Amino acid sequence: MKAAIVEQAGALPVYGNFAEPEAGTGEVIVNVSASALSNLTRGRAAGSHYSVSGGFPLIAGVDGTGRLADGRRVYFLLPRAPFGAMAERTIVLESHCITVPDTLDDVTAALIANPGMSSWAALTERARMSPGETVLIHGATGASGRLAVKIARHLGAARVIATGRNKGVLESLGADAIVSIGADPDAFEGAIRKHFADGIDIVLDYLWGPGARSILVAGAKAGREGVPIRFVQIGSVADAEIELPAAVLRSSAIEMMGSGIGSVSLAGLLASIDGVFSAAQAANLTLDHVALPLSEVNATWANGGDRIVYLPR
Repeated sequence: MKAAIVEQAGALPVYGNFAEPEAGTGEVIVNVSASALSNLTRGRAAGSHYSVSGGFPLIAGVDGTGRLADGRRVYFLLPRAPFGAMAERTIVLESHCITVPDTLDDVTAALIANPGMSSWAALTERARMSPGETVLIHGATGASGRLAVKIARHLGAARVIATGRNKGVLESLGADAIVSIGADPDAFEGAIRKHFADGIDIVLDYLWGPGARSILVAGAKAGREGVPIRFVQIGSVADAEIELPAAVLRSSAIEMMGSGIGSVSLAGLLASIDGVFSAAQAANLTLDHVALPLSEVNATWANGGDRIVYLPR
């Protein structure tokens, strides 16, 4: 069968022939319809994501949409290595599949599942958000952040505050307030501190790095005494590490936690994706994208951003 094959860690996928998958106990073969190029897919293909296990060569792609032998249209997550989602067929545990509602087409479901799940799981599984709370989304201009603004609102947030470097994109998100990330960390911290003074209950952090440090320091300085601030770490686009003064945690009620593979159960991740699918129409969970034949994966992978959906057939 045809697939996007990664020969070694960090290599660009190559369109070529790969062995057919054979189902074992509890597994199903999925005839793949669409698979999106996400940051998670990139990281696992590069061998750099913390969830990577197994060797190379492998087929790229961690999730997608397709059909089972009985005709059921499904979303699937985490195929059995070395098989991946970017192939004509793949193999997953049947428990890793959920039905795609008739209201969503294959491409849209594949596109919004992973980025939508990131905030849905963070808010429901980790932060245990209650309606009426205020949510700060740090790094709201990427695919996940854009959906996070809409999802937080859909789940009942009273106020949504968004940060990012692109002011034009920030202004288009529909957040209640925006804070631009500039070159001056002190200025950014000062701007964020004013919002903490008015009350922020949950922070969704897609960036980590200096901006996350500024947010944590601002929360410690201006947060309400004894009132927890749930800081949920989701991505590390800006940097993998930060230096944080110990006093930030001693002097505040900040609760730090992560959200992702490992900190959320597989059942929780799939439930979150099911929630995203159910809310897609009401919350207008869409993203600009381009759908390309899988045969173009080698030429488009490196510069395609996070808005490409590959079509194996």
